[in-house]
Amino acid sequence: MTLAQVLHDAEARLRAASIDDARLEAELLLCMALELTRKGLFTRLQEPLAKDAQTTFEALLRRRLAHEPTAYIVGRKEFYGLEFACTPAALIPRPETELLVDEAIDWLQRRERGLQSNEERILRPSVVDVGTGNGAIAVALAVRRPRASIIAIDPSRPALELAQRNAKAHDVAQRIAFVQGELLAPLRTRVDLVVANLPYIPSRLYAKLTPEIREHEPEVALHAGRRGTALIEALLAQAPAHLRPGGLLLAEHAWNQGQRLREAASASFPDAIMETRRDLAGLERMLTVQTT
Repeated sequence: MTLAQVLHDAEARLRAASIDDARLEAELLLCMALELTRKGLFTRLQEPLAKDAQTTFEALLRRRLAHEPTAYIVGRKEFYGLEFACTPAALIPRPETELLVDEAIDWLQRRERGLQSNEERILRPSVVDVGTGNGAIAVALAVRRPRASIIAIDPSRPALELAQRNAKAHDVAQRIAFVQGELLAPLRTRVDLVVANLPYIPSRLYAKLTPEIREHEPEVALHAGRRGTALIEALLAQAPAHLRPGGLLLAEHAWNQGQRLREAASASFPDAIMETRRDLAGLERMLTVQTT
């Protein structure tokens, strides 16, 4: 069979298994089996598939047909224009979380532009990534804002080891401190910016998630109790003791949790300015709390 025929057959099998983007998925798996880029694959579509590569590809395809996420099969995922190693130790980074990174970078840039002082603390802002997972947020911020000093916190040691691996791959490990712990508990000082992509899936929805998510990604990184807001509310209760005046807290959340989290933020930060940012689909996606 030619590569084109192999792709056609794999696409049909993936589609029959109700897997979205079946053609793209087939291409990614075949690229991995052949150690090719997609561009390289497209130039060889009329070539036959060697027997050993066919065996490798079939093994990869069977894993995807069993609904194992592609990011875990190929071992990587792009986020914010950067490639990250992915394993079942941590959640696969999602495109919607790029909104949080955008907001953090914009705030840091505005802060620098508004400086009337060369105070070292302001020139080198301190940032905490709570629940860092594979380190996607922390690494993206370190790459884009090289002056920032970043602390990445996660309760999972395997997740932190994966995050460190990603930081080293992007040459920013020396500017990120990786700390094991719950929420902001490990902090011993105040910081300028807190970013958090914590679990926010309520119990009634967790049971309905796709097999790719429910059966393969770590439940602790997704499931957050009956309402789905418990961990974010706990973060908001801790944050006043750790966020400097004039600082910012950003927390990703589900589309229907904005009102509850604004109320929780108001209780913890009665004098702060808070808003809810919407994603590209127009859904409420992120709480912002600006202290005074």
